[in-house]
Amino acid sequence: MPPENQTRLPYRPCVGIMMINADGLIFSGQRVDSAAPAWQMPQGGIDDGEKPRTAALRELREETGVTEDLVGFLDKTQDWLTYDLPDDLLGRIWGGKFCGQKQRWFLYRYLGRDDQINIATEHPEFEKWRWIGADEMLAAIVPFKHAVYDQVVKAFRAYLA
Repeated sequence: MPPENQTRLPYRPCVGIMMINADGLIFSGQRVDSAAPAWQMPQGGIDDGEKPRTAALRELREETGVTEDLVGFLDKTQDWLTYDLPDDLLGRIWGGKFCGQKQRWFLYRYLGRDDQINIATEHPEFEKWRWIGADEMLAAIVPFKHAVYDQVVKAFRAYLA
């Protein structure tokens, strides 16, 4: 896609969820659609008319099987955080309608047991998952999302291991 068209595209409204366990470690899932290691936190689009916090709980359930009763809300980012798609993905995902995503991030403490996490959902996003520290999360994310993840870690640092 020519650069002049890229700048005209809007950002896709999205939520991200940082779910931490009692030790302050972060849920991270290995994406099913990536041949290279691509670990990330749950995230996804906001449906028309949906509130961001409702979208966050829906995405968490859809991607991890974790229901609202298994998490406690801790915090959220005050601002929307954005990232741009790299050139090789631009025009190929989301129907070519967006240049990247604007995300509102939510922090939840996981209150359940590890065996209650089920990534074998109707439309799996992750092939495996683990609890990791913030530095490992930053090292594991794909480069084009690194700046957003860095901002999320800084925003929620007081809660992390």
